[in-house]
Amino acid sequence: MADVVIQATNLSKELTSSLLRRKVRILSGLNLKVARGETFGLIGPNGAGKTTSIKLMLGLMRPTEGAAEILGMPAGDKKALAQLGYLPENPYFYSHLTGREFLDFAGQLFGIEKKERSERAQELTKLVGLTEAADTQMRKYSKGMLQRLGIAQSLINRPQLIFWDEPMSGLDPIGRKDVRQILFHLKEKGTTIFFNSHLLPDVNEVCDRVGVMNRGQLIVQEDVKNISQGGSYKDLEDFFLEVIAKAEAGAEARS
Repeated sequence: MADVVIQATNLSKELTSSLLRRKVRILSGLNLKVARGETFGLIGPNGAGKTTSIKLMLGLMRPTEGAAEILGMPAGDKKALAQLGYLPENPYFYSHLTGREFLDFAGQLFGIEKKERSERAQELTKLVGLTEAADTQMRKYSKGMLQRLGIAQSLINRPQLIFWDEPMSGLDPIGRKDVRQILFHLKEKGTTIFFNSHLLPDVNEVCDRVGVMNRGQLIVQEDVKNISQGGSYKDLEDFFLEVIAKAEAGAEARS
């Protein structure tokens, strides 16, 4: 694969259960490569290890085994982090700030000059449909509005690579359509996109390739065009359900 910008090698994570005081493996042997300009969707049931995978690749968690590289640098490297955007599954916002002030704050963290911060805030609030609410305190925002703002802040530094964890969460159908249009816009610019989602129609429409996770393991990777040849998300849904059913049957047979 030419120009790999995300690479995970035998990436694994164990946590100690607070109840039983025993180690639980929540991610096991993740091997993954994503090329520059590719849009990769990670799908799987709740608790499959999708969010853990992203946190390990960003350096927000330390692996028990294995390693990850982003843009040719170790996970968590400051130079790599400066070139990527991140939207967590449950983002936190300073509710006393306005949307514009929050974007300005995010820009300051990246060392962006004041004039450019102002221009970017203007561009991004328009991009995510928050122009009229830009000067409203975030405590008055709905969940969908906060999600839109989270998307905006992840783009403040014009990232080469974005990690979005459930970007459609809390959005109505209009909001989901808007986010898809943003993703298409980023794809046209050559941005590499990695995101988790439970919404298979959106994954089917936007992604070049998908990976299916179950019980902490990446069990299959495939090009979307090979799954959904007719363009119907139902093909992806059937593929997903079949893969998960086979994995669960195998797990039961081994237990």
